[in-house]
Amino acid sequence: MKARWLPSPALTIFLALLWLLLHNTLSFGHVLLGLFLGWGIPLLVRGFLIEVPPIRKPLKLCLFTLKVLYDIVVANVQVAKLVLGPKDKLRPAFVEVPMAIGNEFALATLTSIISLTPGTVSACLSPDRRVLMVHALDVPDVDALISDVKRNYEAPLLEIFECSPT
Repeated sequence: MKARWLPSPALTIFLALLWLLLHNTLSFGHVLLGLFLGWGIPLLVRGFLIEVPPIRKPLKLCLFTLKVLYDIVVANVQVAKLVLGPKDKLRPAFVEVPMAIGNEFALATLTSIISLTPGTVSACLSPDRRVLMVHALDVPDVDALISDVKRNYEAPLLEIFECSPT
């Protein structure tokens, strides 16, 4: 019954709270409208929502989030140096990274992390979801880039979420 009338309780609460924060009021009408929107929007888009796997290690998720934020800051500095430096030293490349992640949510998280990190973009995912094409601004060693993605991002995601490798 939950899946039919309340497809995503956490999303319902989040949307209702977001509505109240945006309107900066706790009036009865806005609480009611926020709850209605929080219930209606997930109901309308439930066919587009993907299932989030259970988090096996919440502390590891927090540490991983901090590591990703740190990597984004470091990559910003590295990209600034590359862009402001001589252009002939850049070695852009498309690299095929084999994927062990089979879960849609974890895979979407990985591709987002790669695209959020300056200097890299998730360009394409193979139809069978086993190979991710990554474009990088400077690739001195293709194998090093592949192992960095797998070690720094894919392995922790497999450990954090309850999703088995493919």
